[in-house]
Amino acid sequence: MTIKRTIMGQLPYGADLYESLSEIVRREWITLGRIQAIGATTHAVVAYYDQQTKTYNPLEFSGGMEILNLNGNISIRDGNPFVHVHILLGDAHGKVFGGHLLPGTKLFACEVTIDEFDGEGLSRSKEERTGLFLWTSGMLP
Repeated sequence: MTIKRTIMGQLPYGADLYESLSEIVRREWITLGRIQAIGATTHAVVAYYDQQTKTYNPLEFSGGMEILNLNGNISIRDGNPFVHVHILLGDAHGKVFGGHLLPGTKLFACEVTIDEFDGEGLSRSKEERTGLFLWTSGMLP
């Protein structure tokens, strides 16, 4: 897989991290890619996926947190570019928290790198066994 282009930049103070990333990939119509970022939040919302109930359980963190790692991918869901991102956050005491990034995470600062790959975008659909929207194309052997 080869990189078609790389978009790098800083997201604005106070922006919603998930919504900003989603807006960029929709505007640029990126259907196959990867996202990385570092920075800090003023408020964070992440979720843990409960495998038994097949539901996302949100967790909120008020106050400043460091974005230690943000890693995700871009594919197609319901015909549109879709961002799937996990995030690791660190607090002032060195404790680390993480999960699926949700809307509501507000930024203090954030530097983002988005790599768009050549090729046909991967599609997602709901898999009944897990309850998750997983890739239906590009399966590995």
